[in-house]
Amino acid sequence: MSLILIGINHKTAPIELRERVAIPRERLALAARSLADYEGVSEAMILSTCNRVEILTAVESEGADIAGFLHRHFSIEPGQLLPHLYIYRDREAVHHLFRVAASLDSMVVGEPQILGQVKEAYAVAREAGTVSTRLEPLLQSAFAAAKKVRSETEIGSNTISIASVAVDLAQKIFGSLHGKTVFLVGAGKMSELAARHLIAHGAGTILVTNRTGERAARLVQQFAGAGERQREREVVPQVIPWSEMHRAASLADIVITSTGAQQPIFRKEDGQAFLHRRKNRPMFFIDIAVPRDVDPEMNRLEGIFLYDIDDLQQVAAAHVAERTREAADAEAMIAAEVERYQQKLRTVNVAPAILVLQQRAEELRQAELRRMQSRLGTLSVEQAAAVEAFSRSLMNKFLHLPMQALKQAARDGDVERIEMIREAYGPEGPGVQAGSFVAEGEPEGRDASGSFDRDEALTGSVEKVRK
Repeated sequence: MSLILIGINHKTAPIELRERVAIPRERLALAARSLADYEGVSEAMILSTCNRVEILTAVESEGADIAGFLHRHFSIEPGQLLPHLYIYRDREAVHHLFRVAASLDSMVVGEPQILGQVKEAYAVAREAGTVSTRLEPLLQSAFAAAKKVRSETEIGSNTISIASVAVDLAQKIFGSLHGKTVFLVGAGKMSELAARHLIAHGAGTILVTNRTGERAARLVQQFAGAGERQREREVVPQVIPWSEMHRAASLADIVITSTGAQQPIFRKEDGQAFLHRRKNRPMFFIDIAVPRDVDPEMNRLEGIFLYDIDDLQQVAAAHVAERTREAADAEAMIAAEVERYQQKLRTVNVAPAILVLQQRAEELRQAELRRMQSRLGTLSVEQAAAVEAFSRSLMNKFLHLPMQALKQAARDGDVERIEMIREAYGPEGPGVQAGSFVAEGEPEGRDASGSFDRDEALTGSVEKVRK
């Protein structure tokens, strides 16, 4: 079984392409099941965020055409998609997954949201039945590695997120957020984070809308008191019905939108109407949704400033230098965790050989006990138990060295040594047939000649046990 990880992200593909392959949360399970049913795929998980779409698979052969699934599922010509794809296999796939979970591959290095997004993708795949014995331990190891990075480095200090970068950008445009009206379109996690940063930086009025009004109301309750705790003036959040979204937008200086809509909810003609109602006072749109919520054509209007998620990368770059050292420490930590996982994987892979060795030894033990039964005569319960314990202890002592040698060879990745041990102690190896134990290098007739009587030796040992 091999691993293949394939995807596109903010570094390899423009938002125009990423929004075409973005998968909404409600369709993720269906997509994962379709992928798991694809030829050659045994297990699958799909991660879809505003910055990346990645497919992690366990495949029966390295020839499985995972890129072909993307072409067919999204009806995209290979020539449009292939130049932007990255493909990792086995160890490289493990390394990339660990880096993603630890936020080392994020637009804003150290942002805390990505680990939760990977865990959510895992939960969806597990519920869909597409994660099993191969991906389960891999993902659990990725989560543990990410947790270690965040707890043992300072990469997550002074928390930065796409939402906080968006607020920084708003400050660069307006100079100050004091007295500004902000409209949050979409009441998800991004909106909540943006709201907290806006309140902390002095936003005057916050309007919130969501397709589900109850969710917008819950968001308002969560951060309504934040302003009171952080500043000595009250911020009055207001819930706007979804049907009143366009009317309310014209009241806002800053619109931060992050919905799961598959088509733009703000178009160029909407922008023209907003400017007319505002008497041409400028508006600032921050579109952190993928697919995008705001038609790019709106940016052509005089008085409207539109920034999408790729534009935020320029602001995020300012934070790179201060996190370089912590990122280097985190990268070293991830490399060590990848090696730990690979060693564990190699050890797990040799388990079948160890199991065969144990089973074969047990078969020989049972066969020898049956063969000696007539010579031992009738044993009491205690005597039978002693013989059983004696023979099992002897078997385990014989097995100890080859089992330890197999495990060490697995840790070293020495496939040749593993095969040599399997051949030496397997069914075709020396001394494995019941009734024909011969010391290696001794002539086969030695037992028959009387110089070494195996039955006598075993009977003598049992007699000691009987006494």
